[in-house]
Amino acid sequence: MCGRFSLTADGATIASHFQASVFTESQPRYNIAPSQDIVVVRDDPAGRESTMMRWGLVPHWAKEINTKYSMINARTETVTDKPAYRDPFRRQRCLIPANGVL
Repeated sequence: MCGRFSLTADGATIASHFQASVFTESQPRYNIAPSQDIVVVRDDPAGRESTMMRWGLVPHWAKEINTKYSMINARTETVTDKPAYRDPFRRQRCLIPANGVL
């Protein structure tokens, strides 16, 4: 994924497309940057849900949320090996709906 993207679909459309039972209302956004809150779709014990989350991975060794350690890209060749991505890749996955890349 690149550094910025856009999402013009509303929350109900996203929930319908991904068959999410719970959805978050959202407005069209045309310049979404890392560290901002974004709409994601994730599995929940009750089914799929659409919710807001902060974009970026803060590694487990970071003491606080700080953009110095925030990461947004991983190499597919090493995502299962690198300590920062290994556990989140296995256990903390979600879909990030996007209409366009900037």
